[in-house]
Amino acid sequence: MSNNHEHGEIIIDSRMTFAEAIAGTGAPVHVIRELCLVDVLYYSFDGRLHQGQLVAHQSVKQEVEEIFALIRRERFPIAKAVPIVKYGWSDSASMAANNTSALNYRRVAGTRRLSRHATGHAVDINPLQNPVIYRTGRISPKGAVYQPGTKGTLSEDSPVVRA
Repeated sequence: MSNNHEHGEIIIDSRMTFAEAIAGTGAPVHVIRELCLVDVLYYSFDGRLHQGQLVAHQSVKQEVEEIFALIRRERFPIAKAVPIVKYGWSDSASMAANNTSALNYRRVAGTRRLSRHATGHAVDINPLQNPVIYRTGRISPKGAVYQPGTKGTLSEDSPVVRA
């Protein structure tokens, strides 16, 4: 990807190799074999074009690329997209940093069931704007607020959701 772009310099949020992006994941080899590193371009909250990366399942690579092309066209802001290895595989630390991520080999909180993130089939976008809201009313990450209509927040009216 070139840094010469019609919108000025691209800010690099992540430029890892696949090996760097999965180091220490804990995922079994059969899961790792089905993953890929997806380079994505997006506008961040600073209004500038950024390059990040997601580790995703190969079967969703094209869909991730298409959604991020839409995100870029719509100028829907993404705080950052960095493989969660940067946060020591801590879901809490990644979410607290408002990091958009996919792969994190983990179980669904409070269960024995693997999360869709465990195989790279799910993406969390701007978790501080789009938190998990549990049936009990608890919100994760701590301090996050869901306010539809604010920048970077997904809602049923969002072009990103409608796609």
